[in-house]
Amino acid sequence: MSTLITGIGELTTHDPEHSGGRLRDAAVVMDDGLIAWVGPAANAPAADERYDAEGRAALPGWVDSHTHLVFAGDRTAEFEARMAGEAYAAGGINVTVEATRAATDAQLERGLIRHLEEAYGGGTTTLETKTGYGLTVADERRSAQIAARHVDEVTFLGAHVVPAGADRAAYLDLVTGEMLDAVADTVSAVDVFCETGAFDEAETRRILAAATARGLDTHVHGNQLGHGPGVRLAVEHESLSVDHLGFLTEGDIALLAASDTVATVLPACDLSTRMPLAPARALLDAGAHLAIASNANPGTSYTSSMGFAVATAVLQMRLTVAEAVRAATHGGARALGRHLDRPGKPRVGELTVGARADLQILDAPSVTHLAYRPGMPLTHAVWRAGNRVRG
Repeated sequence: MSTLITGIGELTTHDPEHSGGRLRDAAVVMDDGLIAWVGPAANAPAADERYDAEGRAALPGWVDSHTHLVFAGDRTAEFEARMAGEAYAAGGINVTVEATRAATDAQLERGLIRHLEEAYGGGTTTLETKTGYGLTVADERRSAQIAARHVDEVTFLGAHVVPAGADRAAYLDLVTGEMLDAVADTVSAVDVFCETGAFDEAETRRILAAATARGLDTHVHGNQLGHGPGVRLAVEHESLSVDHLGFLTEGDIALLAASDTVATVLPACDLSTRMPLAPARALLDAGAHLAIASNANPGTSYTSSMGFAVATAVLQMRLTVAEAVRAATHGGARALGRHLDRPGKPRVGELTVGARADLQILDAPSVTHLAYRPGMPLTHAVWRAGNRVRG
């Protein structure tokens, strides 16, 4: 079943052949879950179904490359304390760990589905989520399996923190051995929280090496709470991305600019933790690959709104709207290795022939309204792999 979306007032494609990635009075044809045609509305071919966007703006669905959505429990008290002046520290994760271990599989799955429905309703069409709130072999395995039933990419984050009461050396052996083996056939990547209160440089190196040895991609949580080795280690290990990045030196920025490792910024998290905003403008100006993600999680960024993250990047990180939209779509795809076609996984984050048919329509004439009208519910309709999930 093919679908023609016509009457698009402004279409963002990320195809440089289309007037720098943007077309006016455009149309798109989706067929068998893929983009089959893109061009001027006047030249659109026939299709089985027709949808009139009535002059609204259309763009790729958001690619949210960093979330933590398999969890139970609530951390409202921690948030209130932080807003009252307490500093954020990595150890708060253990509150969620205790609740997650106590939850049933059904409870965890219902929570994940609820959060996914919220994300899809806001225009997200590709989503990664991490384990990391179980921190036992059995709980990390079940978290990975639950996530794999519902999301596009699953990342193993056994190296979130050393759980309360665990022996540090023994836990590191577990994360790089039995626990990693238990999830290796379910996940596509491994992440590590390289930070004060979590894992140091030597431990991070060991975890990244163990992941690579099993043929898995890697990510690094780095430079969130202060200056540290996260960026350097991510680049050295050719990780897909290094995420957070509130504390960067000029050398860190230069390393990222000279590498294929994506710099992923998490503006909603920076606001929620009252940490410095990552220097997205400097990273782009230096030539780094940039992604914007929500970091949806129960402790430090309890939102899946990519529109909010994009608006924040424009209003407070000094990106242009076009730059922020690209970072939240094509940039996120690159951070997941999904900017290229893979077996059974067509590329995402762009509206080009052969890409997965992930498209959102705004109730606005231009993507500029994402920042011009911050916080407003602008998502009008969403298609994911050619199936309408909203509107």
